[in-house]
Amino acid sequence: MQAENTPEPPREFDAMEREALYLLTDPDRWPPVWSLPDLARQMETDDPMEVIQPLRNAGLVHTISGCVFASAAAFKLVQIVGQVI
Repeated sequence: MQAENTPEPPREFDAMEREALYLLTDPDRWPPVWSLPDLARQMETDDPMEVIQPLRNAGLVHTISGCVFASAAAFKLVQIVGQVI
């Protein structure tokens, strides 16, 4: 019997948004400003804007010239709730 190649289940966007937010606000990780291609590689996603756009709409991240960084509101949110995944 051959082993079937089952596709990996799609990742949940809520979890991916949290992962991106925690990555962008982690004081032990540098750089604090990430390029979208670097963020995509780190998060293992093909389209980082699918994850970043809802955070941007909520005012938690800013994007400029292909780069993304956390807003002050994002740092405050992580400070209040902690990094719970």
